[in-house]
Amino acid sequence: MLAFVENLAMRRTAAFFDLDKTVIAKSSTLTFGRSFYQGGLINRRAVLRTAYAQFVYLLGGADHDQMERMREYLSALCRGWNVEQVKEIVAETIHDLIDPIIYDEAASLIEEHHLAGRDVVIVSTSGAEVVEPIGELIGADRVVATRMVVEDGCYSGEIEYYAYGPNKAEAIAGLAESEGYDLSRCYAYSDSITDVPMLEAVGNPYAVNPDRALRREALAREWPVLSFSRPVRLKQRIPSLSMPSRPALAITAAAVGAAAATAGLVWYTSQRRARFERL
Repeated sequence: MLAFVENLAMRRTAAFFDLDKTVIAKSSTLTFGRSFYQGGLINRRAVLRTAYAQFVYLLGGADHDQMERMREYLSALCRGWNVEQVKEIVAETIHDLIDPIIYDEAASLIEEHHLAGRDVVIVSTSGAEVVEPIGELIGADRVVATRMVVEDGCYSGEIEYYAYGPNKAEAIAGLAESEGYDLSRCYAYSDSITDVPMLEAVGNPYAVNPDRALRREALAREWPVLSFSRPVRLKQRIPSLSMPSRPALAITAAAVGAAAATAGLVWYTSQRRARFERL
């Protein structure tokens, strides 16, 4: 019995974040449209179409039918693209395009979850070549993203794994099994009604900048609703809140114990968390 209780006490927790309009203020994939054009991957007409799609998405989000149309369009669009070229374009432009549109509130939440000892996992329908470097930029521990079929170094236009809807919940359940997460104590954040399965998978779901359908669902289920509205470059955020790497954090925590500076930071974090939970 004692071993069973110790096992429960040691079970890990995580915070699962959707990416677009939850951590960043735009669609991660569509944001790179102009960069892909400058790299010769798409034509001017495709740039205009992605810009329009971005506008519509920002205006009202995307329901299941819109997501399906976007999936079909983007799958066909990237057929024949060289995977390494895509990775190079993303690496060269990510700081200019993504850094300025990261929500300050989301970055603070990520820091707070890390302070509490939780892993941070990005779960996004966008492609892995875009999501993985963004995850690294914001300090995520793991990433779940859509993967395209690659043949001879190029995209075939087919999807190998689609990180969407129920598939997100299944991926979270798989991570919980492999990593030992206690989902009843985990957190999830999303803006879209299509992510209800992901939100249902954890004990602490939050609707962030929700579309109309998710807002109705959140109110009916009494899920907290958060409003993120302050995109800011990571370097412009309060320096005292910038977090070291996870190993460095663990070493520092062990070294300083209950030092006054750490106590002050924990107090600050608890106040912020209390404020979010009251929303």
